[in-house]
Amino acid sequence: MTTKKPQKGKLLIAEPAIIGDVSFNRSVVLLANHNEDGSVGFILNKPLTFTLNELIPEIKGDEMQIYNGGPVEQDNLYFLHKVPDLIPESIEISNGIYWGGDFDTVVELITANKISTDEIRFFLGYSGWDCNQLDSELDANAWIVTDNTYDKEIINKCFPELWKEKMLELGGEYLLWSNAPENPSNN
Repeated sequence: MTTKKPQKGKLLIAEPAIIGDVSFNRSVVLLANHNEDGSVGFILNKPLTFTLNELIPEIKGDEMQIYNGGPVEQDNLYFLHKVPDLIPESIEISNGIYWGGDFDTVVELITANKISTDEIRFFLGYSGWDCNQLDSELDANAWIVTDNTYDKEIINKCFPELWKEKMLELGGEYLLWSNAPENPSNN
């Protein structure tokens, strides 16, 4: 289930830590790109307190949650989806999950109720690593690399408890961490 090699389409699971990085503590990141120049991913389990309609009032339709994609370019909106036939210029990450595409088309689809929250997720910012930075973090045991066993249904797994779910799946020593409070002083 775990591997040491990051690749596009894999999941990065933050290692349990008592005092960790505020941005990535208990995060599950989908790697959207990984090559010799660096890596790009999106935190899947950190919903923000506002919706797409609140961020862009011109968008009418279902309220869609916005997620914290990571600490880089948090003033930019990104999206992952599983409907490339509806959204031109999409980039396949792997196994039916896509990144980006024509945003004007997305707005039209939302307004016409032709795309739902089961098919698309929005993120402010992204997670980014320079060419050897992620490898260094892996060597320091900051991340666990696993397959995205959910394939395109990862869109439906964007919820705060995803990290705990992954700890339970990893088993062994990680079982203890699955029930530990995020703040150890709450123990």
